[in-house]
Amino acid sequence: MENKIKCELGKHKDKAVIFMRFDYDAALIKEVKKMVGAKWSQSEKAWYVPDTPTYRKQFGFEISLVGKEVIAHISEVNLLAFNKLIETLQLKAYSPNTIKTYRNEFAQLLYVLKDKNVDELDATRLRSYFLYCVNTLQLSENTLHSRINAVKFYFEQVLKREKFFFEIPRPKKPSLLPKVISVQDIKKLFEVTENLKHNTMLKLCYGMGLRVSEIVNLKITDIDSGRMQVLVEQSKGKKDRYVNLPESILEQLRAYFKEYKPKKYLFEGQYGDQYSSRSAQQVFKDAMEKAKINKKIGIHGLRHSFATHLLEAGTDVKFIQELLGHSDIKTTMLYTHVSQKNIQKIQSPLDKINDNYKKDNHKKDEGAK
Repeated sequence: MENKIKCELGKHKDKAVIFMRFDYDAALIKEVKKMVGAKWSQSEKAWYVPDTPTYRKQFGFEISLVGKEVIAHISEVNLLAFNKLIETLQLKAYSPNTIKTYRNEFAQLLYVLKDKNVDELDATRLRSYFLYCVNTLQLSENTLHSRINAVKFYFEQVLKREKFFFEIPRPKKPSLLPKVISVQDIKKLFEVTENLKHNTMLKLCYGMGLRVSEIVNLKITDIDSGRMQVLVEQSKGKKDRYVNLPESILEQLRAYFKEYKPKKYLFEGQYGDQYSSRSAQQVFKDAMEKAKINKKIGIHGLRHSFATHLLEAGTDVKFIQELLGHSDIKTTMLYTHVSQKNIQKIQSPLDKINDNYKKDNHKKDEGAK
């Protein structure tokens, strides 16, 4: 079957897939339909399956390993370099998330090198590797940036090769606007979330504009109901900040405390450990499905909605910056492009023409009388 099909790696609806292109063949289509996850793309005019190791092996593509699988395949020649990267990141007090990202991205390069010593690479060889990442692996702009940053860190911070990366061009990052949920849909989201813990979590995420990492890291001692403030400790960029505790949540928060009796963290798992970010994301996803809100958006959308709705209510962007914990006002200014406060007041030229047309016809009718 594979001989009749031309396969290519690609993306469909933001998901990595393998496209299958072939001339119309009823028998072949019947076989393709039997493949797990096979679907037809109207826009691409091709069948496709998820980009998985099984399908990569079936169609002859290089299998892309991730996480611990990649690390397990690093040659002994480069294990020292790998450990040095992690140690330097730790000594420089990088965040756990950054360490994890750099570790995984650097491991991808070491995996490709096999027994070739990474320290022997020059800018020309690295340029070829990054072209391979673009053309063969088809990495997204953000992933490519992370990979370049990880490799750059190793050569410049670990090996101390100054200005080593001046010859490596950077991909242009896509200019994406924050995804926002309307006030009406936010209400609907809360209404369908009947579980007290889940409902309280979603309301605090939206009501205080928190990141998912911040909501799961909240401790009981961070909440000061007397001052109606909450301490968001050591967040992104290792910064502390205070946010306002919504008055409307106070009674519900007390009911939540009474029912769940958390010990250390405000939201704990079923065994008393810290609630995971993944579980919080799933709570949001389930609520979105239950509320029948058809939007591709994660729990971070509640933070985006908080900022946008404050802006539309007339809150000064400088105050919003402080509440969100942004270092740069430019980051907060993105919400001015999403806010409908002033945009909706702008009348389309088409509407103006139609209004004038109606007025002219009205005058003619009046004249006829």
